[in-house]
Amino acid sequence: MIPLKDVNPTKITPYVTYSLIAINVVAFIYELTLTPQQLDTFFHSFAIVPKELTASFNGVELNSGIPEILTPVTSQFLHAGFAHIAFNMLFLYIFGNNVEEQLGRAKYLFFYLACGVLAGLSQWFFSAMSDVPSLGASGAIAGVMGAYILKFPQAKVITLVPLGFFFPVFRIPAVYFLGFWFLEQALNGITSFEVQASVGMENGGVAYWAHAGGFIFGAILGPILGLFSKSEQNYDQLVDN
Repeated sequence: MIPLKDVNPTKITPYVTYSLIAINVVAFIYELTLTPQQLDTFFHSFAIVPKELTASFNGVELNSGIPEILTPVTSQFLHAGFAHIAFNMLFLYIFGNNVEEQLGRAKYLFFYLACGVLAGLSQWFFSAMSDVPSLGASGAIAGVMGAYILKFPQAKVITLVPLGFFFPVFRIPAVYFLGFWFLEQALNGITSFEVQASVGMENGGVAYWAHAGGFIFGAILGPILGLFSKSEQNYDQLVDN
């Protein structure tokens, strides 16, 4: 299922969401200028390499581009291909603006980065000795989705559903669209325990535990940061003049 847009208008211009998208795109364009060897070095320096992060937590000093403790932040702005960044930015564009409006710009930025860090650590927890770099904005975006499903469960998501040669479009309530997405990530994460060669981080692939973890932490952090505060209180500060 591919979301096209949501039927959930906002009263603000979501500058933080747009800025995050722009930073991700600029970082990806930079990646395209690198040779394969340079890109591999770049990923090992700025993405989460679970084995190296584990060593860092154990007090081992590594000769990396930046301290390993910072990679849960920097990894959020790296992507492994066109499809990877395209789908991530599409989901952020659709769901980010409403969460930004509810939290306010400053808290939303903190929320986004915190969800990304916690998502990265969730994946690290289940693959602590992997040497495959973990990267992408999907953990942080999963956090946004976790907050969205709590605040706007009945908001309609206009969704393209490929069915063979047909591509019908449906209006699916967010609780079903995002709920199905979360269950898919959690089930695939559980499967990765038994089939490491097919999914998970051991031999590359999708970091399902980062997605599931980000979603859960987003659902926890959102209400703590004021997700359910009256919208009017945020509008006074956020509506553009």
